[in-house]
Amino acid sequence: MLISWNTTNQCNMFCEHCYRDAGAKLSEELSTAEAKKLIDEIKKAGFRIMIFSGGEPLMRPDIYELAAYAGHKGLRPVLGTNGTLISPEVARKIKEAGIMAAGVSLDSLYPDKHDKFRGMDNAFALTVEGMKNLRETGVPFQIHTTVMNWNVGELESITDFAIEIGAMAHHVFFLVPTGRGIDIEKEGLRVAEYEKTINRLLKKQTEVDIEIKPTCAPQFMRLADKKGIPMRFSRGCLAGISYCIISPKGDVQACAYLDVPLGNVKEIPFDKIWAENETLKELRTMDYKGKCGICEYKTKCGGCRARAYYYSNGDYMAEDEWCLYRPGGDSK
Repeated sequence: MLISWNTTNQCNMFCEHCYRDAGAKLSEELSTAEAKKLIDEIKKAGFRIMIFSGGEPLMRPDIYELAAYAGHKGLRPVLGTNGTLISPEVARKIKEAGIMAAGVSLDSLYPDKHDKFRGMDNAFALTVEGMKNLRETGVPFQIHTTVMNWNVGELESITDFAIEIGAMAHHVFFLVPTGRGIDIEKEGLRVAEYEKTINRLLKKQTEVDIEIKPTCAPQFMRLADKKGIPMRFSRGCLAGISYCIISPKGDVQACAYLDVPLGNVKEIPFDKIWAENETLKELRTMDYKGKCGICEYKTKCGGCRARAYYYSNGDYMAEDEWCLYRPGGDSK
């Protein structure tokens, strides 16, 4: 089970697709004591991996203390970062805190494209330097790429770069319009290109040793199954089933892109929210509507619940229209 905590809204970037609309620190962010209480409750709820993300988590002064605390409690702490703040000293602190791995965002091999998307001059150079510092310190890392219509042709090259720089994986995130991402919805892939891109990533997976994972594209489970490509993942969409996210202020959501509040950990213990919330219970029924409800890949894929919610105007159990598959048949 995997959980992500947006440790702070503070960020040194202004990314075009940010689901949290990050930038300035919020006054209601969890304190150190509240964060440790949350970590205790996450462990009690049965989670194993805890992602410390943001905003930019390295802008939170107690991040190393909290990551170490999570490790002490038996969780596996990992970091989700833009990489620009990872100097050799920061990389050393990351390792000393017991952070087991880091996911670093890189969206293009063209510095001007990456910098524009991330809203920060010199972001590409700083991010690559951060990866090198992680490598030299011995902290495993993977590259995270958000795929858009303007960088979709680069994906295989970014995987090659990931291998070259020493990354252990390349995870490719497909845009779900949430937060600032709503403003660039038209730059996301359309349905046919969406599935074509998943197939390209699966083909690349057969050619390289590092892991490639399409993220927020649960249909990859069906396509991998049809191609006989072994995957270590048991399900596509994990929202509310074995994954959820917590905002800097303590609001719980089933997924970063599914903007349905489930409760606040300052008011209700997280383990109680996870066990008793009615929205989570409904998601776990997998009683989806439309073709998702009758699909033979329902338990392996599940459709993207956040994308279903957005394109159905508010029904997270609706069918995922971003899928070409016809249950009992084949892709169009």
